[in-house]
Amino acid sequence: MHMGHVTTPFGRRPMTLALVKGQLEVAESKFTACVEKWKVFRDVCEARERFGLQDRALAVLDALLTFYPESELNTEKGLVVFPSNGQLSVRAHGITGTTLRRHLAALVEAGLIQRRDSPNGKRYAHRDRDGEIEQAYGFDLTPLAVRAAEFASLAQDVAAERIRFRRAKESLTICRRDVRKLITAAIEEEAPGDWLAVEGVYIGILAGLPRHPSRPQVEVTLEEMALLREEVLNRLEIQAKAENMDVNGIQNGCHIQNSKPESIHELEPSSEKEQGEPARPEPETMRKPQAKAKANVEPIKSLPLGMVLRACPQITDYGPGGGISHWRELMAAAVLVRSMLGVSPSAYQEACDAMGPENAAVAIACILERSNFINSAGGYLRDLTRRTERGEFSLGPMLMALLKANGEGFRRAG
Repeated sequence: MHMGHVTTPFGRRPMTLALVKGQLEVAESKFTACVEKWKVFRDVCEARERFGLQDRALAVLDALLTFYPESELNTEKGLVVFPSNGQLSVRAHGITGTTLRRHLAALVEAGLIQRRDSPNGKRYAHRDRDGEIEQAYGFDLTPLAVRAAEFASLAQDVAAERIRFRRAKESLTICRRDVRKLITAAIEEEAPGDWLAVEGVYIGILAGLPRHPSRPQVEVTLEEMALLREEVLNRLEIQAKAENMDVNGIQNGCHIQNSKPESIHELEPSSEKEQGEPARPEPETMRKPQAKAKANVEPIKSLPLGMVLRACPQITDYGPGGGISHWRELMAAAVLVRSMLGVSPSAYQEACDAMGPENAAVAIACILERSNFINSAGGYLRDLTRRTERGEFSLGPMLMALLKANGEGFRRAG
């Protein structure tokens, strides 16, 4: 039985089962070690958000601790302080009576202190002949001593969370800077590719970040921004390799022409007929393979694959093994979905020619995601192809709309 360890508040203040539970836990605790009171106070200040406390509540707690004369809290001794509201207000930097009572109630509700109310609600103490306190009515600081280890652990967790949050924001700042400057450089130097669409994706990612984001929201945005940075770097790397191949091809051509400078057969025609005969144009049949080969060059991707899969999650069901990890698997899944949606091979080939194989696969994934609202998938794809040829269509806005429709924007903001 612990009847002597549970007290109810005076007056109209209600008693709750949570207060009963807290008082019983403190009463049953066998904690007897001494705890430095200001260290406990610093831990509570560090973890105040976990208790839902405001700065004024901490100022009131600080004032209560100043009324306890010892520097250490020891449960073997009485830990009840009994200052009046006027004394508390002075030590709490002039806080008003109404505000003082509100924050005292918040400290009690958070389980940091307990009320030990007298029969008439006043705060005072009974002393013996030697002046020692026998019974005191006021605020009991025992929970601070009993829960000191818990407060220290919470303070460490909050500090570690703050460090993780700061590092996530630093990483996002660097990643944003990289993407922004790479896109700007590509646009200013007129690098081939739809860089305006990439910029639209960049702006769309940042638009989903609230003004005061939480750490999970920052990490989600950082993940999307890192994917976009990877795609931009891949795009620039492929372009650099293509330029190097062109330069090497020119150098190799010059080397072949000059490999035998003393050869008469290379400097002179082999017959008089060839001397007077004008150069004939290259036959059409000889030029077609080169043109076809040029058309089959894989276009550079401008959208992050991870973002495409989040905007169009249904396409992953048609990938090998029920998943998609790179662009080739997405294009293979798009061919299967194309047939399922009733899109003709010619319509899909026209889309590939106009958009590129990767972007055409992304368009099929978007159509699959909205198939319930599209009457003719083939006609819709042909319309997108015509708009692409006129320069009136970009996949970026379509993907951002699907992300919002699938709840990605709310996931970041929530």
